[in-house]
Amino acid sequence: MFEALFLLFIKHFICDFPLQANPWIYRNKGTYMHPGGITHAGIHAIGTLLVLAPYIGSACLLYAAIDMVLHYHIDWAKMNVSKHYDLQPNNSDRFWILLGFDQLLHHITYFAIVYFAFNLSL
Repeated sequence: MFEALFLLFIKHFICDFPLQANPWIYRNKGTYMHPGGITHAGIHAIGTLLVLAPYIGSACLLYAAIDMVLHYHIDWAKMNVSKHYDLQPNNSDRFWILLGFDQLLHHITYFAIVYFAFNLSL
């Protein structure tokens, strides 16, 4: 269980930073249902699927879908709060608080996914 959680954290870094380094993705996550945001969340879902499949088999599809939906909406909300208050890395300390909160919500998502994946029989 802890190994899966650790791997989800590694997956999160890879998907949220190196694999998001495309302006088409990161500039459009605040536009609801834009393909850039959906692609980003889909990349996370694929990563979650790859991490969980060896542990829980086909049930990983459910948790990958949950991760995709939650990740998409967390990012969408963060982008819209940032835009509404004009929070940028070079103009506000609140930008960094918002970014940290975004990351916290993603990590709480992984704790919940691992808890349910390893404690529920589907």
